[in-house]
Amino acid sequence: MNTSIHDGTGDSKSELRKPLPTVVKICGLQDVEVLKSMINLPVDYIGVVFAKSRRRIEPEQAAALRTVLFEWSAYDRPKLAGVFVNPTLEELEHIMEIAHLDVIQLHGQESAEFCQQVKQRWNAEVFKVFSFPKDETGPEADDAAIRALDAYDKFVDAILLDTHDPLYGGGSGKTFAWERIPAYAEWAKRRKISLFVAGGLHPDNVQELIQTYAPFGVDVSSGVETEGVKDMVKITAFVERVKQA
Repeated sequence: MNTSIHDGTGDSKSELRKPLPTVVKICGLQDVEVLKSMINLPVDYIGVVFAKSRRRIEPEQAAALRTVLFEWSAYDRPKLAGVFVNPTLEELEHIMEIAHLDVIQLHGQESAEFCQQVKQRWNAEVFKVFSFPKDETGPEADDAAIRALDAYDKFVDAILLDTHDPLYGGGSGKTFAWERIPAYAEWAKRRKISLFVAGGLHPDNVQELIQTYAPFGVDVSSGVETEGVKDMVKITAFVERVKQA
């Protein structure tokens, strides 16, 4: 079960308290009908892509998807997250006016100063993505990366760990070395910042990830697709296994 940052007191009452279920984010949505098929699932975030990608959509499409989110009835409506790679503030302004995103997810080399500007300018959560080369390991790489994270404290609501893709930055559909997670989870826990894990997740490996590393949330896109199209059978299985983990 997920215990990553929900509980930090260590007293007997908190130890007996049932941990909150892991948060789930389904990313790369493009189709209103697919989203309507998800309205009975306990999904926490829906992601739409504005960066260069085969899943990229226009702001008007995102606005149409957002209206579907208000049809959720059995659960709280999912928040709408927009994925960007090194956007300008002007680009964000244009998209926010149309799509009214709940989350701005920054997937490039955005500085802490830029995250601060975004946080101050819009009433939205800010997620900062940090991507790892698929086979990179070693404490030296993590030590340097975690020191760099300190600048982002106070300016981000979550960090998201993903596998680096040389073309798009992330969204590779491949896992990174999960043994790197604990160092980042500890950094996030100390600062009360949520930690999401992405990269190569699918219905058959997500429970292992959650049971071993207990992230606050998980993010999936290609792992719930068949031939590049969102697959409701895979989406349902993924969400159910996340919430049961």
